[in-house]
Amino acid sequence: MKQTRNTIRRTLLVAGSLALGSALMGLPAVSSARTLDEIVASKKLVIGVNPTLPPLGIFNDKNEIDGFDVDIARKLGELLGVKTEIVQVGSPDRIPFVSSGKIDAVLGAMTITAERQKVIDFTVPLHTEVLGVLTTKAKPYKDWMELNDPAVRLVEVRGATPVKLVQEKLPKAQLLLLDNYPDAVRAIAQGRADAMIDVMDFMTEHTAKHKVDWRIVDAPIEVYFCGIGVQKGNDALREKLSAAVKEMHKSGYVDERWKKWFGGPMLHDPRTAPTYK
Repeated sequence: MKQTRNTIRRTLLVAGSLALGSALMGLPAVSSARTLDEIVASKKLVIGVNPTLPPLGIFNDKNEIDGFDVDIARKLGELLGVKTEIVQVGSPDRIPFVSSGKIDAVLGAMTITAERQKVIDFTVPLHTEVLGVLTTKAKPYKDWMELNDPAVRLVEVRGATPVKLVQEKLPKAQLLLLDNYPDAVRAIAQGRADAMIDVMDFMTEHTAKHKVDWRIVDAPIEVYFCGIGVQKGNDALREKLSAAVKEMHKSGYVDERWKKWFGGPMLHDPRTAPTYK
């Protein structure tokens, strides 16, 4: 089940903005979101978290929503001087819930895209996710386009978005399709494949199970900047949350929580984004 969730999560991450236009047609009528003053007066910040995007959001052994996003949400409440209420959201619910005022803000791999910015506002980037190449130190690749070679054996998870990328951009490479991420990573570890393209931040839990000299190609294919979503025009709240995000970066809290949940450091600094002011 976990691998199915991870596959869905990656598919939505890369392709979600393409489907957003049609999804927006089903948005509920917008009601006024709570202002920053109202949130502070109520002593409660309501944040949506998707528990099906591990380790950003996950159900723990007590069937409670946990994960990186929950730690961040609770810290935001602390910095605002209020308690945090976690509301479960799914990937399709994230934008409608915050747009309709059902929640004050939303986490859950909220990639900042031009399409999404038409309907909600974002804080400065909280974290990044890197689409890149997983291989081993024995392989010479320095750029992903070097994989477009008949001698290169790529492995991908059947149905995941990178499959289309490989078929369109790297047609000369051999392609092995497997059913899940553990099997795909194992294929590289066993020498049955040379490399894999996917969101590298989520690979640690799989690579750690094999005594292999892993390597991520330095040049990423693409970097996604993810922020916290708030209702369009709720500027005071957006600015307050952005200030809190900056404080968490400055104090090292974001890096600490990321290492705890992902098993290693973030691969790309979100503070390098042009929108991080």
